[in-house]
Amino acid sequence: MNIKSVICDYNDNKNDICKIRFEVFVDEQNVPEELEIDGLDDEAKHVLAYLDNEAIGTGRILSDGHIGRIAVLKKHRGLGIGKIMMQSLMQWAEEAKLEKLWLSSQWHAHGFYLDLGFQCEGEIYQEAGIDHIKMSKKI
Repeated sequence: MNIKSVICDYNDNKNDICKIRFEVFVDEQNVPEELEIDGLDDEAKHVLAYLDNEAIGTGRILSDGHIGRIAVLKKHRGLGIGKIMMQSLMQWAEEAKLEKLWLSSQWHAHGFYLDLGFQCEGEIYQEAGIDHIKMSKKI
């Protein structure tokens, strides 16, 4: 199994990024399309994970350290792809000299981020009809 994770820009990789995000968030989780496309993609750095040259996962980080849109296609979950992508984003953040990372984790996935050193902040809240919790990590 040959998995690689690449930091990239949105415009050059829009088709792969949108395909994965729409399949996971819009089709699978019923997130409204207008919430999924928020206008911040052009200013973000993105990560794409590839398995044997097929794009199977994506995520992004904004210049303020906000990580989001972490998604792995259903048939490829459980292989450590999310962790590989997060490590790439965290490495990019270190190189960009960011001091803090933060994200809005779906509640069911918060243990994944705890394992990466993030801590929960505040209470559980609803976003797109899904329970979320804010999490952060100093780097």
